[in-house]
Amino acid sequence: MRAVDQVIADRLASGVPLVGQISQYIIAAGGKRLRPALLLLLSGALGYQQAHRFSLAAVVEFIHTATLLHDDVVDDSTLRRGRPTANETFGNPASVLVGDFLYSRAFQMMVEVGQMRIMEILADATNIISEGEVLQLMNMHDASLSEEGYLLVIRSKTAKLFEASARLAAVLAGSSTEVEQACATYGQALGTAFQIIDDVLDYDGDPAELGKNLGDDLREGKATLPLIVAMQRGTPEQAAVVRHAIEQGSADQLESIVAIVRQTGALSAARAAAAAEAQRAIAALACLPVNGYSACLLQLAAQLLERRT
Repeated sequence: MRAVDQVIADRLASGVPLVGQISQYIIAAGGKRLRPALLLLLSGALGYQQAHRFSLAAVVEFIHTATLLHDDVVDDSTLRRGRPTANETFGNPASVLVGDFLYSRAFQMMVEVGQMRIMEILADATNIISEGEVLQLMNMHDASLSEEGYLLVIRSKTAKLFEASARLAAVLAGSSTEVEQACATYGQALGTAFQIIDDVLDYDGDPAELGKNLGDDLREGKATLPLIVAMQRGTPEQAAVVRHAIEQGSADQLESIVAIVRQTGALSAARAAAAAEAQRAIAALACLPVNGYSACLLQLAAQLLERRT
């Protein structure tokens, strides 16, 4: 990861000072770096130790960071990772344009690897992520969104880059089609579980630990899995409270809604859905060699369910 951080620092250089300033601002905020870590761990599991793994790990982090910059503008977010968002600090236009810079820099870097399959994976992933963003925008304030519709959004918007990161490791290692697909399955399942838990924490987390405001999803009118389950299981009166909050994009009744998702067992149900995805990820590891890296990947999937940030 230190090698990846060095690549990130080197490739953020730009002749336009504001580009580097905003890029450094959001990269320096930290974050879990799960996508780069996933690529490095799977590369290790498959025996690939060449330098391209560092540059591609930086590529996926650049793509992820670009989506964060754009997301925060779309969602009008003010807090991320415990400090003001880039759009709050530098303004929306600069954030959008620097997000574009990070996308284009990522594509410059992936071309340097010189493998068409890698370019195909990342081009497809960025396109599907964009579709997921638009789909989520269309679903805003829609209290009738089904669990299937919710999963379609998060598998496009969030899990797709996890999947691509995992698949890239298999391609770099020259793995068989079977192993590549197993890696992709692991990444998609892990990313899906990660997002479900993230949505749970919006109603069951500590703002100081999360580094963001509780109830942000509700303010944006997002029907996430805890709310979908609460409307299904709750009384007509409880369902009406949740439905009204989604449709109005209001967190005024946040305390009541937190109580409803707890009383209806919606948080437990969402965590169970995440656990099923984590188990799907663990099952996919059966195709990989048994070594310290694959053991770490198994532990990552198991411990993901315990995250509080």
